Amino acid sequence: MSFRVSWHNLLERLDDLPEGATLRTPLSNDRFQITGVQEHRVIIRFSESGESRPLQKDQFETLYRRITDSTDGFDLDRLPPDADPYPTVLSLHSRFEVNDDRGVIIETEAPTTSLLLDEGPSSEPARDERTEPDLDVYADALLLVDALERHEVTALEGVETGTLIDLYTLLSDVQRNANDLRKEIADTLLDRLHHDRPVSGSYGSVQRTARTNRSLKDDDEVLDTLESAGIDRDRVVSVDRGKVDDALEVTDVAERDVYEIEETEYVRKAEVDEDRKETRLQGLKDQLAASDADDADQLRDEVEELESRIEELTEFKSGQSYHTRSNADR
Repeated sequence: MSFRVSWHNLLERLDDLPEGATLRTPLSNDRFQITGVQEHRVIIRFSESGESRPLQKDQFETLYRRITDSTDGFDLDRLPPDADPYPTVLSLHSRFEVNDDRGVIIETEAPTTSLLLDEGPSSEPARDERTEPDLDVYADALLLVDALERHEVTALEGVETGTLIDLYTLLSDVQRNANDLRKEIADTLLDRLHHDRPVSGSYGSVQRTARTNRSLKDDDEVLDTLESAGIDRDRVVSVDRGKVDDALEVTDVAERDVYEIEETEYVRKAEVDEDRKETRLQGLKDQLAASDADDADQLRDEVEELESRIEELTEFKSGQSYHTRSNADR
């Protein structure tokens, strides 16, 4: 089948997609929708960033040629930067399929599957809707933002001790919970990354790497091996800290006689008042809705300004301009 025929079959499939149907890219797992189908290009919009991008017909043809010229499929790791959506869209054609396990896109006569996540209106909230995830790091981050807004922390010397303790506690909780969530996300990403190819998101990129951990074999085996190679045992035998501690327990030798001891002082979080945090958090959520005082309008303005500032801090703004959908794209 020629590319011209395959291209028009693909366009017909795209025209039949319900509005709001969501797809995902095979490498970065970004979600996007088809917003425009034209003779020479397909317009997509990414769900998270709202970025619109045209996918050109000639690029589809190049990918088509690479696939049909290969006996085992085209390796997705060979895709140019930002070309991740092309195999997703092409996989909607009945003769092309993305194999996630092998990291390739193939042509086949057998029944195929696509990277279409759903065929109904997107279940994701609209970009201007705010949702409240049930995550500890989210709740602690809200409390931390509130505390930072209410106190001047650029000159810590002038901040009251109680306020510093609250800030330290919240920062500690955010750090711990963020690290826990970060590890869960890393474990999930590990199954989705191929080789050492960096995969980009809106705020940065990650890549799969390997780390080698070493642990010595049995002491006697190591010493015998080195001794047979001409290395004297005394050159590799060192003092074992654990055995030294055991010896200190059964002798009168003082710890300072065998250890160089240096004492340092630091601040440690002793406890957290979870009830107080929960009360303040709920108060932040209910404050605007429950307020019917004369300054309610001013309070609303302040909250809206805070939300706007948070959005500006968290919004990704690229220096590259992209195509935005117009009436001609529909």
